[in-house]
Amino acid sequence: MKTQSRCPWAEKEIFHAYHDQEWGTPSHNDDTHFELLILEGAQAGLSWETVLKKRTAYREVFAHFSPQAVAKMPFSVVDTLMLDVRLIRNRSKLTSTIINAEKFLAIQKEFGSFNAYVWRFVNNQPLIYRPQSPADYKTRNDVSDALSKDLKKRGFKFIGTTIMYAYLQAAGLVDDHHSTCFRATK
Repeated sequence: MKTQSRCPWAEKEIFHAYHDQEWGTPSHNDDTHFELLILEGAQAGLSWETVLKKRTAYREVFAHFSPQAVAKMPFSVVDTLMLDVRLIRNRSKLTSTIINAEKFLAIQKEFGSFNAYVWRFVNNQPLIYRPQSPADYKTRNDVSDALSKDLKKRGFKFIGTTIMYAYLQAAGLVDDHHSTCFRATK
């Protein structure tokens, strides 16, 4: 029986469901956008495998990534979160989750939704690249540069251009499925 060909980074079993069902799928749900922004920021300096293993705990602790609920969390909760081994115990990253929730709500208020805000950066159409080898995968582009710059101006944290490129991939604004991947569209 032939197995499906996936992107080279998704060969380990832990990545299969995420790759097959989520990564690169265009998201138009604000809570999903918020979750991916937070998880990509949490990944900074770490592996995506580490983040995936902790994702369930993040969902529990951060109210299933409801930006409204997270924005109401007092910063003092970070002291407790720093003791939770199920999370990435980095004070700056945990604090940024609350800060980013507040800023996320401001964008929703200004644009009607975060979705409306972020899809403007790609003219409401996913950017499609078809890497031929692992070396062809990008780590940034003009869109991630512009998004990072704008979010920084708005006060977001842990949203550098490389983190934003990973977010754009995860949320489907950039479709980087390998040319031989079964999820690659034309």
